[in-house]
Amino acid sequence: MEVILLEKIQNLGKLGDKVKVKAGYGRNYLLPAGKAVSASAANIEKFEARRAELEQAEAEILQKSLSRVEQLNQVAVTIARKAGSEGKLFGSVGTIDITEAVRETGVELAKHEIRLPDGPFRTIGEFQVQIHLHADVEATIRISIVAEEEQS
Repeated sequence: MEVILLEKIQNLGKLGDKVKVKAGYGRNYLLPAGKAVSASAANIEKFEARRAELEQAEAEILQKSLSRVEQLNQVAVTIARKAGSEGKLFGSVGTIDITEAVRETGVELAKHEIRLPDGPFRTIGEFQVQIHLHADVEATIRISIVAEEEQS
C-alpha cells in the first residue's frame, strides 16, 4: 500500500514522502490517525495544494516540542511505593505513575510520550526516563523510586 505522509514519522519518512507500508499498518493506524493519506492521483493533488499549510503546522509542533525540552530536562521527581527489604516493589511504577508525578510539579506530560523500553520499574532506585516529544525531539527526566515509610 502506498501512502503520502502528512507528518514526520520516525523510521518511516518525513512530511510529503510517498512510502510503501504494509496494508494493515496503513489501513489500521496511519489513515485513521490522520498521519497519512492513500497515494491516489486525487490525494496527491490535494496534498500538493495543502503542502505549505502542513509544513507550517509541522514547524509549529516542532517549536512547541523544542520549548518543552528544557523544561522537561530539569524535572526530577520522587515516587514512594511499598517495597520489600531487598528493594523490590510490591507492584510497579509505570507510565501513569510517572505522568501523575510530573504533573504534580506543574509540567504537562502525556502518558504516550513516556518511553519505557524495559517495561515498568520494579525496584527502588534512580532512573533516567526518555520522553518522546516529536520524531526529532527527545527529553530526559530523572525519577527516584523510594521505599514508602511505614506508619506505626
